[in-house]
Amino acid sequence: MLDLSSGKARLGFGLTFATIASFLGFPVLWMLSTAFKPGAEIFVRFPSLLPRAPTLENFRGVVGSGDLPLWLGNSLLTAGGAALLTTVLATLAAHSFARFRYRGRRALMALMISAQMFPFAVLLVSLYPMLQAAGLLDTRIGLTLSYIVFALPAGTYMLFSYFVRLPEELIEAARVDGASELRILWRIIVPVSIPGLVTVALYAFMWAWNDLLYAMTLITTPSLRTVGPGLLMSQLGEMRQDWGAAMAASLVASLPVIIAFGLVQRWFVQGLTAGAVKG
Repeated sequence: MLDLSSGKARLGFGLTFATIASFLGFPVLWMLSTAFKPGAEIFVRFPSLLPRAPTLENFRGVVGSGDLPLWLGNSLLTAGGAALLTTVLATLAAHSFARFRYRGRRALMALMISAQMFPFAVLLVSLYPMLQAAGLLDTRIGLTLSYIVFALPAGTYMLFSYFVRLPEELIEAARVDGASELRILWRIIVPVSIPGLVTVALYAFMWAWNDLLYAMTLITTPSLRTVGPGLLMSQLGEMRQDWGAAMAASLVASLPVIIAFGLVQRWFVQGLTAGAVKG
């Protein structure tokens, strides 16, 4: 373990931390700066790091266009629905893997986790004809269902790691009292597993919110577009490069995720670390 008591160790740790923070934070700083720059400052040979004449015109144009609220609403519906469905399905699957012993349990769990090995573009090749056969192409429901592929395997594994740490005596006591398995799950296991459930829900929400490939492929109607495709199709293209408006819209589109993470950060961290600690 690194000994931070010496001055050289603290200096080395500080320099390393500052380097990593600068590398990760510079794109965010550049996005903020570009969002507040007028067009004359963006398209120059040597752009400045900070805007010389800050303006809110990019934000006024984005908010006043009428399209961004529609895209945000579509993203909230699809990402929120995907987070809810993923959390419910992952809870049921993880409970089955953690509490029951049946033939093929380990193989089934390994098969589910192995889905993470394939690129999402490969999974889209299989999803597209399935949604087409079901009549769910170019619909919010179809896009929401496709997002389950992103987070369900990882969400199931995270909740499995959480559920196996719960005291078996608590479950057996409920069974002795005559409680059914579903009642045990929803009245005993779920209330004490809030950090794990929040982690899975936020993980699924962020995956769906940041998606571009599936939304671009499965949705073609402009009024059903989510934030990613909407910004790409409206602000950036072969004949238009409005980087100021694109950066301003990206900042506005990032607010729901930032707010959600800020509200549930404590449970999110607990849920992530729970599977790594033996109870």
